Amino acid sequence: MENITVYSHSACLSKENGEGHPERKERLESILEAIQRIDEIPIDLKESPIAQYSDINLVHPQAYLDEIFSMIPSEGLVGVEKEPYADTLLCPNSKEAILRACGSGISASKDLMNGNSKRIFCAVRPPGHHAETSRVNGFCFINNAAVATRFMQSHFNIKKIAIIDFDVHHGNGTQEIFYDDETVLYGSIHQHPLFPGTGLESETGVGNIFNAPIDSGTTSEAFLKTFKEKILFNVNLFEPEVIIISAGFDAHQRDPLAAINLNSEDYFSMTQDIVEIANRHSKGRVISFLEGGYDLVALSESINAHFKGLSL
Repeated sequence: MENITVYSHSACLSKENGEGHPERKERLESILEAIQRIDEIPIDLKESPIAQYSDINLVHPQAYLDEIFSMIPSEGLVGVEKEPYADTLLCPNSKEAILRACGSGISASKDLMNGNSKRIFCAVRPPGHHAETSRVNGFCFINNAAVATRFMQSHFNIKKIAIIDFDVHHGNGTQEIFYDDETVLYGSIHQHPLFPGTGLESETGVGNIFNAPIDSGTTSEAFLKTFKEKILFNVNLFEPEVIIISAGFDAHQRDPLAAINLNSEDYFSMTQDIVEIANRHSKGRVISFLEGGYDLVALSESINAHFKGLSL
């Protein structure tokens, strides 16, 4: 059984989005409470540091960061996106939350590459996979998984990284960032049509992008079959040196923002299959980032299943 390192920070709980917003601090609270109840897996809890601009700039230009942070209000909330998706919001505490969320992946990358841990979960918010190079999108400001990817490639002798995204929404940001980069495989299974509207199978990059759009109402059995055949099959052929997971838990049947019928234990099955590939090609090295998931019961149960898979 592998130990799991968990990065998080109280600043990630201070990011406010207003009453009724689905991306709320209770999401992270329920996950952290669930993690603390896990007795059978050795877990090492660590505080996420503040990411340095020089590391974030491996993906996002400084002008983009400056523009975001200049919009942070002294009180209340400010919407960053234009209509009709003006639901990515800044509050007075946003800057530290954003930088700590990104910093978790940088520290996770160091731990992974220094051999301190093989399995790392970044329990942070705001999420990241919708953030494009210079565009805030879908509750996301900095693409945490993309920054970790570029950090490992820049600071360590890592040539090939696979990013597996099982959030129910397509990670348009991650796809945009790596669309022309054959050193990074991006594989996403997601409901379509659904926000953000991207992620067709015809979007293939330079042969490194693998999208598996699925219909509303897809069953658990059909989801897992598609995931294996269209995502994991190609990840295995790619033989990545590190695997990153964009772990959204909103394909769960309880989730209010989508209509896929996974149950909590399905996240064990998916994670187990990912870990098998990591053990085969990547020296067991996996970093998992919290993305979506908006039902608190589903989050609590699914994270338990995810950790059971990560510990294998």
